[in-house]
Amino acid sequence: MMTQAIFQLEPLGCPSCIQKIETMLKRTAGVESATVLFHASKVKTVFDPKRIAADEIRTRIERLGYPVLAVRTA
Repeated sequence: MMTQAIFQLEPLGCPSCIQKIETMLKRTAGVESATVLFHASKVKTVFDPKRIAADEIRTRIERLGYPVLAVRTA
């Protein structure tokens, strides 16, 4: 069963941030989809919790240089 998580980021500085984050997450095993909402500074993901945890997704986003302020799972 897939899980959805929304990651609230610090304000994004440029639209190219969108592609950088989405590309990395879409190449991550266990992540089915990833959409960055630039003006809201949020990343919406759908992932398989048996293959990857929300904390690991958060770590990967932060390794790219985008601090995560909050995570909400559904």
